[in-house]
Amino acid sequence: MSTKTKNAGAPDTRARIIRAASALMQRQGYDGTGIKQIAQQAQATLGSVYHFFPGGKQELAVAAIHHGDREFAEELSAALDADDDPAAALTALCQDLAAGLAASDWPAGCPITATALGPAGRAPDIQAAAAAAFARWRALVHTKLRTAGIPDPAAHDLAHLTISTIEGAELSAQVSQSTEPLEIAGRYLAQLVRAAR
Repeated sequence: MSTKTKNAGAPDTRARIIRAASALMQRQGYDGTGIKQIAQQAQATLGSVYHFFPGGKQELAVAAIHHGDREFAEELSAALDADDDPAAALTALCQDLAAGLAASDWPAGCPITATALGPAGRAPDIQAAAAAAFARWRALVHTKLRTAGIPDPAAHDLAHLTISTIEGAELSAQVSQSTEPLEIAGRYLAQLVRAAR
């Protein structure tokens, strides 16, 4: 068997491990998720996990954060592109996030926060990956607001406020098991955007 044939499943195995880590850490947090559980969820051996992630759980958490970052960036971009009016786009995004949380029976919140909060302060690589994710999401919102004619510094500040508000509302929705925090967030973010325009 050639090396090419033997390694054909490697990217798929690595991707499965990352997806499993992202999903588990999203629901259980970094500290509540073990490497063995990730391997089982990914249908991979512990040896495979350590082969792809020799740095162990911290390296895997960084990869999981990058995965969650990309997934939410795609969702955010699609929501912002769906309507020329950023106020309407943000309202729809918050409604979609609320519906997704309710459909998951509440544990499927932000893919970044639950992973990054546990090791905050003791794992700078994880903290840096999370900070980069939030910065990317803010940049997407900022671009949408500028395209809609909102000048800086208002667009910059509104982008920060938007991501912070959605993050907080999502956590509040999980804790209260209610869509109301995200629905309210969407309405008031829309009002702020309209006022800025």
